[in-house]
Amino acid sequence: MSIFNRPHYSSEITNFIEEMKEKKPTLEAEQRAGRALLWDKNLDRGLLEEYSEARVPMQPYVYQTQAK
Repeated sequence: MSIFNRPHYSSEITNFIEEMKEKKPTLEAEQRAGRALLWDKNLDRGLLEEYSEARVPMQPYVYQTQAK
């Protein structure tokens, strides 16, 4: 048997995902919309720079009110 003529193997997980996509064709679009809602954001680089400049350095001991 040639390595190119093998029967196609698909795992149980792959079969499950393909079955889910068949049952609910809008699944991928919903996932993309959810990702765009939470993760795919355009960041304002000017604001990020201001935030980093305004950062206060941490004290050597966190619960100390003033460094001596």
